[in-house]
Parts: sequence; C-alpha cells; structure tokens
Amino acid sequence: MNQHQNYSTGADARRSLPSRPWSPGETARQDRLVRYLGAVAVAATKQAGMREQPLSASVSDTSSGQAPQTAPSSRQPGSAHAGLPLVRDVMDVPAASLRDDLPYREIARLLAREQVGAVPVVDAEDLVVGVVSESDLLAKIAFEASGHRPGRVGGLRERRLHGKARGETAADLMTSPAITVLPGATVAEAAWLAALSRLKRIPVTDREGRLVGVVGRDALLQALIRDDVGIQAEVEDRIRAVCSPGDLKAVEVTVHDGIVELAGRVPSATGTRLVSEVAEIADVVEVKNLLTAA
Repeated sequence: MNQHQNYSTGADARRSLPSRPWSPGETARQDRLVRYLGAVAVAATKQAGMREQPLSASVSDTSSGQAPQTAPSSRQPGSAHAGLPLVRDVMDVPAASLRDDLPYREIARLLAREQVGAVPVVDAEDLVVGVVSESDLLAKIAFEASGHRPGRVGGLRERRLHGKARGETAADLMTSPAITVLPGATVAEAAWLAALSRLKRIPVTDREGRLVGVVGRDALLQALIRDDVGIQAEVEDRIRAVCSPGDLKAVEVTVHDGIVELAGRVPSATGTRLVSEVAEIADVVEVKNLLTAA
C-alpha cells in the first residue's frame, strides 16, 4: 500500500469515528433529537396548509408606519390547535429587553448579566424593533480591533456588517426587523420557526408588536417531547375509545423511550384499529404489536 492509499485509509477511518466519546446517555439524547425533529416535521406539514395565516409577527421598520404581521393568537373549541401546547404556556415572563438607544458597552453588560446570547430591542412604546446579539457586538469589536475596512469590491454582506459595526447604540447594531411569534401560536409552530430562522430565542409579542415574553429552543424541545408517562396516558385514552368494555382489561400497555408495546387478547379488527390509532400519537417512536386475536 503506497503513501496515498495509507492516507486515504486513515482518513476514512477517522471519518467513521464519532467526533466525541460515546457517553452513556448518548442513545437517549439522539432519540430525543429524532423525536423533536419528527414533531417539527409534523408542524411543517400542518403549516403548509395554513399559508394564509402567518406564523410569525415580523416587526416592520417603525418609520414605515406599517403594522406588524400577526399570527393566530387563540384556539377555538374544536380547532386543529385544541389540546396542543401553546407558546404562552412555555415562554419566559418577564422577558429581558433593552432600549434602542442603549450604548453597546451597556448591551454587553446586560447580555452577561442575563446569561443570554441575544435580547429583544424595544422602542419607547415597548414595541419590538429588532434583536441585538453577541455576534453583533463581536463584529463591532473585531472591526475596531483589526482596523479592517471593506474595499471597493467588498461584498454587500461585508459592507452591511461594517456599517453596523460602526454603530454605537442598540438601534445601530441590532438585526431588524425581528422575527417574533405570538403567544397563541403552538409550540410546534414556534419550533419550526426557530429551525427555519436558526434562532435560539424568539421574542413573543402581542398583535400590536409589544414584547410580552421570550421563548427558547430548550423550552420548545421540552414541551414537544413528552415523557413516557404522558404518552402512556394518551395510549390508554385511545384504548378506552377503541375497545369495548369487555376488552379493556385484556389489553396491557407499556411505554419505554417512546416505544409502545401492546399485549393482550382482543378481536382482530379491534387490535388492528388500536395499533393504527396508537401509531398516530405524537412522540410515539414505534408500536410493538403483541396482541393476539380472540
């Protein structure tokens, strides 16, 4: 084997190894991520049929006089959102924010004090006008420290970044308009918005664009992925709905890491319907059918 082949073989071997040691909780962590992505995918499918109802409220430039776009903010009895967790149920209240005239050094102190990577920027009427992040501050400090200036043929993105870096206040440094969500949006919809926008924290506003809270990806994840106890409770509800009173006691159900195991002796048609119903429950990873025909 020549030197080039040795190098190629070694590179393939390195790529096949995990980037970090496999921890005892790695399997459970990956399972949680898979279930989270599944919930987001379901939300995306539902959202595709709701194009006429925007999910987020993108706050317009205050100088334009335009009202912010709004998203559904409440559930009606019997609606598709009935029973689903809402953003208002998991958002952080009160939410840290800063005024648009705050100097950048004070912004850095606030981010450090709140231990967050980004904070909504509000105007005098508490309307969300943007978001300022650690990245915005780092860009400013980097440009000041390096003295780098974009050349005549510099890219448009670089020029915009340089323009922001020259600013001194939150209004100069912030990313605007802000991507926000309404408190009545479902957690799954907010998670899909966070995934699309690559945001860790999303400001929550009322229909007028005033800040009412902030929701983080961790809170969305926890709300989307129920524990086994919650899944089992819904499975038992489906069993009561599908099985006759005489068959209820014949069905045994166990849930572990989202995997549902059904055992017992019921009529064939009942067993088929029950397995189908349980498989449609959110967060169910797999249904093991151990039912036998009565």
